[in-house]
Amino acid sequence: MKSIYKLITILILLPGAVVSGQERDKSSGDSLSLHEILGEVIQNYPSIKKAQTDLVSSDAKIGMSKTAYLPDVNLTGSFTFLGPTSSLSLNGNSFQLYPPDVYSAAVNINESIYDFGKTDKNVTFEKQNRELVGFSVELIKQRLSGLMIGNYYSIVFLQEAIKIKNEEIATLNEHLVFVQKKVATGSATNYEVLTTKVRISAIENQKTDLLNALQIQLGQLNSFLGKSQDTKLTVKNEVLAPQILASNDSLFAVAFDHRNEMKIARQKSTLADTRLKMANVQNNPSLNAFGTGGIKNGYFNDKYQDVGKLNFAVGVSIKVPLFDANRSKYTKIQANSDIQGNVQETELARRTIVNEVVESKANAQSALKKVHQSELQLEQALEAYSLAETNFRAGAITNLDMLDSSTSVAESRLALLKTKIDYSASILKLKLALGEQIY
Repeated sequence: MKSIYKLITILILLPGAVVSGQERDKSSGDSLSLHEILGEVIQNYPSIKKAQTDLVSSDAKIGMSKTAYLPDVNLTGSFTFLGPTSSLSLNGNSFQLYPPDVYSAAVNINESIYDFGKTDKNVTFEKQNRELVGFSVELIKQRLSGLMIGNYYSIVFLQEAIKIKNEEIATLNEHLVFVQKKVATGSATNYEVLTTKVRISAIENQKTDLLNALQIQLGQLNSFLGKSQDTKLTVKNEVLAPQILASNDSLFAVAFDHRNEMKIARQKSTLADTRLKMANVQNNPSLNAFGTGGIKNGYFNDKYQDVGKLNFAVGVSIKVPLFDANRSKYTKIQANSDIQGNVQETELARRTIVNEVVESKANAQSALKKVHQSELQLEQALEAYSLAETNFRAGAITNLDMLDSSTSVAESRLALLKTKIDYSASILKLKLALGEQIY
């Protein structure tokens, strides 16, 4: 009976290793939680870093559009040698009409006084475009989180499945020792020993397949984390407790408000509207002020000598476009086309979100039902194993019946583990479908 007591003890302790509400497993040492993995991946993954550089570029574009509010100031200087030069005699005095050496230095200022909304529209457009880039960055994070959920829970399942296989092998080895003792006493045959060894060999092969699959998943995790493929990692066994799910209409409303795909579609519509407004003001007049001041020669004093003097010029100018070769016309046509296209893109995003929410919710509900069924199945398998062990020791059943009962317990444990993991993954995918941030 020692083996059945050991198995029951393991199964009693198993739920304690499964954390509800993402409570951390304190006995897992340095193993990684899903929260820690997501935090590190989101922080360092190349595609996210690249997207964040787009935000820097968008900030620069906003700053560039605002430069139209500021004056353009520059310093100019020149020196010119002219020849030949003309001279004029007057009252016995001769003087040159212009100097042969011409020099000047001046500070020039140009400032837009009013452009009838063109700069304002450009700044607004760049700010809205920056928001669109921000939504795109969040969308990348959400999609990467979805990939990490699959990778993380695959590792959780494989780790726990290997533990179950190890315990199954240990139980079968205990049974093998027991059968060998019965053979030695003549109460069993070598056939029972061989069937037990065959069963152990089969489980060893299953364990080998699990170890290979685990190595592949850990390699993917190391790649996501940017670590060497030789890095040894383990993850914590975190599954979620059952949750009450809202109605579909409520879930749809939340998703439409929070999904980045909807935000992006709406922002594209806003950008198209702004682009149309920019086209409408493209041919508006612009009023500018200019000023220049400095020093240059070419002035004559009362002795008809060439001297350099401080000078200045200030004024205003207005520019009124008359014909722009139909650029404004075609820009408006393009903007209106983008507006209509964005309407369809928004509707497509809405339908996709509805499908994802329905699918994730259905998967979660189905997985939860399977959890309850698997718990009942495991309970029955344990009871059957207890009876089988008693009957086997009494000689009422064969060794094969005993092995089948032991296998049923292991398979029931694996089934329960898988359904709990499927439920947790489905709940997290539902949260992603609703636009919640799980990182």
